[in-house]
Amino acid sequence: MTSQFGKGFLTVIMLISKRLSLPPARAWNGLSDHMVGLEIPEQFRGTEIEEIVVSLRQKVMWHQNGQMDADDLDGVIRTMRRLVIAVDRELGITDPDSGKYD
Repeated sequence: MTSQFGKGFLTVIMLISKRLSLPPARAWNGLSDHMVGLEIPEQFRGTEIEEIVVSLRQKVMWHQNGQMDADDLDGVIRTMRRLVIAVDRELGITDPDSGKYD
């Protein structure tokens, strides 16, 4: 059955990244829907990647609309950066970096 909001690991990371590029008022709308289909691959279980995904899921799922939306969104974006850098490390990239102008 086809997922309405995406399913997988990198697929969902891509969909979340697309959402995070929107202004905070729009980024939050539907962001948690993508988290439902986020699956951690077996090779990443018990690693830093799983820990970061758990943190990301909590930040997104526990978010309440309000005045802290922009600050909360910055925290999610920082967590996403940590996640993709951790994936690169796990895949053998020795010095991944999100860059100065991200």
